[in-house]
Amino acid sequence: MEISPLQKARLQYNPKLPPALKNGVLSLKHVLGGKTESVADQEQISRIFEHTYGKPVVTFEASENSKTAKAINVGVILSGGQAPGGHNVIAGLFDALKAADASSRLYGFLGGPSGLTDGKYIEMTAEFVNAYRNTGGFDIIGSGRTKLETEEQFNKAWDVCKKLNISAIVIIGGDDSNTNAALMAEWFVKHNAGIQVIGCPKTIDGDLKNEQIEISFGFDTATKTYAELIGNIERDANSAKKYWHFIKIMGRSASHVALEAGLQTQPNITLISEEVAAKKMSLAQIVDYIADIIVRRAENGKNFGIVIVPEGLIEFIPEMKTMISELNDLTHELEKDDKYTSAPQADKFTIIEKALSSGSAKVFESLPDGIKAQLLMDRDPHGNVQVSRIDTEKLLIAMLEKKLAAMKKAGTYKGKFSTQSHFFGYEGRCAFPSNFDADYCYSLGYNAFALVSGGFTGYLSSVRNLTKPATEWIAGGIPLTMMMNIEKRKGENKPVIKKALVELDGPVFARLEKNREDWAMNDRYLFPGAVQYFGPAEVCDRTTVTIQLEHQK
Repeated sequence: MEISPLQKARLQYNPKLPPALKNGVLSLKHVLGGKTESVADQEQISRIFEHTYGKPVVTFEASENSKTAKAINVGVILSGGQAPGGHNVIAGLFDALKAADASSRLYGFLGGPSGLTDGKYIEMTAEFVNAYRNTGGFDIIGSGRTKLETEEQFNKAWDVCKKLNISAIVIIGGDDSNTNAALMAEWFVKHNAGIQVIGCPKTIDGDLKNEQIEISFGFDTATKTYAELIGNIERDANSAKKYWHFIKIMGRSASHVALEAGLQTQPNITLISEEVAAKKMSLAQIVDYIADIIVRRAENGKNFGIVIVPEGLIEFIPEMKTMISELNDLTHELEKDDKYTSAPQADKFTIIEKALSSGSAKVFESLPDGIKAQLLMDRDPHGNVQVSRIDTEKLLIAMLEKKLAAMKKAGTYKGKFSTQSHFFGYEGRCAFPSNFDADYCYSLGYNAFALVSGGFTGYLSSVRNLTKPATEWIAGGIPLTMMMNIEKRKGENKPVIKKALVELDGPVFARLEKNREDWAMNDRYLFPGAVQYFGPAEVCDRTTVTIQLEHQK
């Protein structure tokens, strides 16, 4: 198969490892912390995870003592949306497993969690894995979003593991995927299956983190990729000086990606969903905020600019959030009614408006028909509105056009408002991983096998101290239950890993807030360019602005 010169060069890159792992997993000391508890709802979580709750955090240190190697079969699953570096997690896992005992086997389950329950797999060989090192994508075995939560699924998984003599499963995924991992680990322990389950923290959204998980893999590469694209548009906007560019950027449940991309490129406006929620801003107030900057820039002869819009903004606007919550519950019931499902779209709108509370009905009625239709599209795997399908950037443009036209008629605005809209999402999910993500992901995979070798289950692979060189990284693991809380899913209370949102009192948002007015009126655009793989370490191995600010001394 023909490959590009860059891919050929990246295949030769040798990822770095934390010092504790450099001599393999057989020479490790396990340093255990105290008993842990979930971030919230401790009583409920401890009852659900009776056999795996409260385990200690583990840190690995190099040891002069060495364990006796033994052959072991491990299964690996890629779960959820793609994120740069997934292939390197598998490469790290494979290398650690084979270094411990060359007769050990790694099985990749195809198409995500369903590959485990359906018994669809391949055995991974060195030749096979080598073709994917340091590359983007999840195409090595594919991914999927099947939830693992039923007795039938767990029994099928157990049967497949017994058939392949698998004694450990590594699930590479985000918060929902690692919730699957926690549930499966609990079930296997409860049934004395003898099968360990280890998770790896993946999501470009950056919302799977805590003190032990400093960053989820893929965030570094994705934000650098988006920043390159935004920088290109900023350069174009500053050249043409005639368009306002509205850029929606991936990140449904948190604004980490938008915030990081904003800090890397310094656009005129960066909306942060968590701020909108905290200030209880209405859609009209958001439009007023943007319009004010547009008008003031026009007075300075600048009829152009850049607006960053988080993908999940709609859900954080209180009036919209309330309406969407009602829609999520309402449509579950309405979709069981043939009269509703067979009704023309206009009639569906009427049925919805009559069934919603008066406040939500008013909000729904005020929306353009195209946005209404997007709100009623097919649901996501959790039965909720697919926010990524809502053209928030186009909704803002339409409302601004209406407002600015009224202001022009009243003589309070004399500028021109021409727009371009963009959505950056898939462009960043399968990019070649940055050097940071290549190293971090390889370390996470290698470390996952260290957890397996140490007999741990229900743990998430953790590599810390990431603002330092890899020679100072700290390897270990945290109990998955430590990150859990209870949330409502499809009308039922479910245990899930709590999403980490942007902290409005933290140093990262503070950097944006401090510079917001300056960046709004002056064109302080930064042009970061393409992700750098070769060159000085300060260029190629730099981490995100987010993690640098979070861990500054």
